[in-house]
Amino acid sequence: MRQKLNFILACCFMEKEELSCFVTRCYEVVVNVVHQLAVLYTSNKNAPKIIETSGVHFQAMYEHLGELLTILITLDEIIDNHATLKDHWTMYKRLLKSVHHNPSKFGIQEDKLKPFEKLLLKLECQLLDGMIFQACIEQQFDCLNGGVSVSKNGTFAEEFAHTLRTYFANVEAKLGEPSEIDQRDKYVGICGLFVLHFQIFRTVDKKFYKSLLDVCKKVPAITLTANIVWFADNFLIQKIPAAAKLLDKKSIHTVKTQRENFLQQRAQSLTKDMQSYYVFVSSWMTKMESILSKEQCRTKFSEELSNRCNVFIQGFLYAYSLSTTVKTTMNLYMSMQKPMTKTSVKALCRLVELLKAIEHMFYRRSMVVADSVTHITQHLQYQALHSISVAKKRVISDKKYSEQRLDVLSALVLAENTLNGPSTKQRRLIVSLALSVGTQMKTFKDEELIPLQLVLKKLDLISELIERVRTQCDCCFLYWHRAVFPIYLDDVYENAVDSARLHYMFSALRDCVPAMMHARHLESYEVLLECYDKEIMEVLSEHLLDKLCKEIEKDLRLSVHTHLKLDDRNPFRVGMKDLAHFFFLNPIRFFNRFIDIKAYVTHYLDKTFYNLTTVALHDWATYSEMRNLATQRYGLSMTEAHLPSQTLEQGLDVLEIMRNIHVFVSRYLYNLNNQIFIERTSNNKHLNTINIRHIANSIRTHGTGIMNTTVNFTYQFLRKKFYIFSQFMYDEHIKSRLIKDIRFFREVKDQNDHKYPFERADKFNRGIRKLGITPDGQSYLDQFRQLISQIGNALGYVRMIRSGGLHCCSSAIRFVPDLEDIVNFEELVKEEGLSEETQKAARQLDSVLSDLTRNFAEGTEYFKMLVDVFAPEFRSTKNMHLRNFYIIVPPLTLNFVEHSISCKEKLNKKNKSGAAFTDDGFAMGVAYILKLLDQYQEFDSLHWFQSVREKYVKEIRAVAKQQNVQSTNQDEKLLQTMNLTHKRLEVCLQEFELLYFSLSSARIFFRADKTAAEESQEKKEKEEESGKASNGELSNSTPAEPVVK
Repeated sequence: MRQKLNFILACCFMEKEELSCFVTRCYEVVVNVVHQLAVLYTSNKNAPKIIETSGVHFQAMYEHLGELLTILITLDEIIDNHATLKDHWTMYKRLLKSVHHNPSKFGIQEDKLKPFEKLLLKLECQLLDGMIFQACIEQQFDCLNGGVSVSKNGTFAEEFAHTLRTYFANVEAKLGEPSEIDQRDKYVGICGLFVLHFQIFRTVDKKFYKSLLDVCKKVPAITLTANIVWFADNFLIQKIPAAAKLLDKKSIHTVKTQRENFLQQRAQSLTKDMQSYYVFVSSWMTKMESILSKEQCRTKFSEELSNRCNVFIQGFLYAYSLSTTVKTTMNLYMSMQKPMTKTSVKALCRLVELLKAIEHMFYRRSMVVADSVTHITQHLQYQALHSISVAKKRVISDKKYSEQRLDVLSALVLAENTLNGPSTKQRRLIVSLALSVGTQMKTFKDEELIPLQLVLKKLDLISELIERVRTQCDCCFLYWHRAVFPIYLDDVYENAVDSARLHYMFSALRDCVPAMMHARHLESYEVLLECYDKEIMEVLSEHLLDKLCKEIEKDLRLSVHTHLKLDDRNPFRVGMKDLAHFFFLNPIRFFNRFIDIKAYVTHYLDKTFYNLTTVALHDWATYSEMRNLATQRYGLSMTEAHLPSQTLEQGLDVLEIMRNIHVFVSRYLYNLNNQIFIERTSNNKHLNTINIRHIANSIRTHGTGIMNTTVNFTYQFLRKKFYIFSQFMYDEHIKSRLIKDIRFFREVKDQNDHKYPFERADKFNRGIRKLGITPDGQSYLDQFRQLISQIGNALGYVRMIRSGGLHCCSSAIRFVPDLEDIVNFEELVKEEGLSEETQKAARQLDSVLSDLTRNFAEGTEYFKMLVDVFAPEFRSTKNMHLRNFYIIVPPLTLNFVEHSISCKEKLNKKNKSGAAFTDDGFAMGVAYILKLLDQYQEFDSLHWFQSVREKYVKEIRAVAKQQNVQSTNQDEKLLQTMNLTHKRLEVCLQEFELLYFSLSSARIFFRADKTAAEESQEKKEKEEESGKASNGELSNSTPAEPVVK
């Protein structure tokens, strides 16, 4: 966290340094401008006059000074609203203190810390304390060395106040009117100038102050930039508290109440306003299209230019009005922390769309607009020049000479010369300043001056039309109001007829990107862009695309299954939503991608239909019908599934088993003889089975490459299980018992004819329960048996995979007449001189046939691989505790037989939970582990199954003998008990026999006839023979013919 904070502040430090330089420069400019104005309007009669300023009002200077003060106010508001920056700055200062205490730890020289701390303090005081504007107006405007006097300059004070009142009167008249252009921004500047006037001259015009506050009733809040809202009443009360005391508290409270009332009224009128704007903008767009499409008539060229000028300005005015409405409303709701209703959100989003529609209209006709703007500018300059030339003639015709008249004439000439050229911002400013001098002495009549001012205003607008439109239509403020996007998408989904408006909203969301590219608090702005992109796409998917996909799928299903008489689908009763409109949309551009709704839904349906068809192939006709209906009803270009049109005996998929092999081996039971897996338990009335055909069909679907991957997954699974196996064998209780049993057998084997005593195994089986049992009544030996069964099941699965692979290969190669003699199709095609494509196809066929033949002939010895990979580790000296395994097999078999009998008895009961008739995984597991440990001989030396057979045969004979004795006594109850005992003993013997046969069969897979030493010797002999054969071939081969150069 600390490192991240350091990085963020380090990145922002340079920016703050730049900002500090900018603010300092602003301070200098403000002082300079005030000094220049003070020199022009001086009350000192002895001071030299530059020009005669009586009747001259440089309003443009005050406007630009107001703009500069607005920038400083905006900076204050941004920093004041940025709580995170302040918190991080405080944390950074704390970090600096810790550095100060121990600079060597951080690798910093102590003498460099003090200047750095001073710089930080300077930046904090200048920028972060919210005093940027205040520091500007509190500067020393009076020169101490006897230079320019400002605060005691009465003439300048009067001129400042007069110009400010005039400026405010012009702005206030337009505020809230349809013709408002940038009066709100100017109002902020006027408030800044008013505070500057108070700070310099220490006088307050109470009436003017009240007029400024009264504007707040009409304009309760002004958006300075993005989500930064400015309240004039708070500003004026805070900056001029002396004037605020002169007002009664009721009028101040009224302003705040008016703000809340404004929000309520706006919420009620938003929908109505939106409908009005919709009509206005639609009408304007039609007019714009009409006026730009028709060819210009040379006879009415001037009139057409005027019409175009008015239409362009009208479009800009609509854009300004829409932008102001949306920004003010949204930001005011956020600032006052009031909840917006869904109706208000929908209406505001509609206004955003209209805003982007205006921008798009200008962009779409930008070639014609650019051409027209040039002509309109020239036409307006001509009109202005004509008015100035009339005034100039009037001045020249008056023969009375005066310096003031000469100034007026010079100003008019300057204005004329400036207007004769491109309409740049600097030239228009010079014209404005020149006319401030040139309009005195009644040079212009009232009926001439007002049209001239109107022309110059139009010239200002038209010259910067595209830039102004782009600024007003910029919707980067939406970044702070992203919460409205889900509601907007829900509305679009409900009103599919207007789905084309999505383009405008995404265009508005794209406006956030340029601002985000200037982010410096991250290593790269791309991180921020990526998060934004991801967020918008997730919302779009959740609230539109996914809902649309599911609704289309539902509609197709219900349409296909109308014969089932499902819900009422009469559109006159339940309504109708035509979602096809979404599919006529052009792809929506967002970031570096195009969002194609039609392609998205098509892909979803293709994927769903394919997956569901593979699960239930008998439904292929239904999904085919739904596919055709999607094409007819929605115009979707669906892809054919190309799946077989009848049911395949697929069963559980190999991929699913492979991914969840740990679940599979615990839930399924293996049958060795039939090579089949049967589900242990199921919630259904049937149990799933998996056989070779299922596996073969699955391999056919996924390809033979899946076989090796499956064996690899099995290897990973076995590794984990063998770790548990090793832990069990290493346990002190188990290890000590096994060592004791080995010692006992060695001592008594000569007495017992080298047979392991049944009683000893039975004692181990029962005695282990004393170590503890699980809540469901299982002993440690039960769990160990389950572990071995799971290992055996995994090996059974590998065996089935190999058999399935061979089955799949044999099915694929059955059409080849003779595997020994396969013709080379590529050579035959070349002989016939067929095309390159045919030769390529023949080459591919040869390759496929070669692979099939090789796979069918060889196969892969997966069991051998699994033995070779684990055997070295099992037989190593560090795993000596595993050598005791063979002695635990007898009690394990006893435990298994008890479990097997219990499971088979449950088959005849009503509650069949836990019932089973096969579990050969145990036999496979025991055979595999004995092979890994090379302990077949050790286990055979126990002669365990002979011992068991002898024990049960002996007991059966004893019971039979007793039955013969008791039959003469005719004791019925005792006879029944004898019969049950006899039957139980026969069942136990039968189960042991079955286990013996299964274990003997399983041992064949692992070559139980050979020990590890014999196998290694055999491998060595084979390698020697192959080496000799290769040497013989080399010696008998003929030498190569020499190459002729």
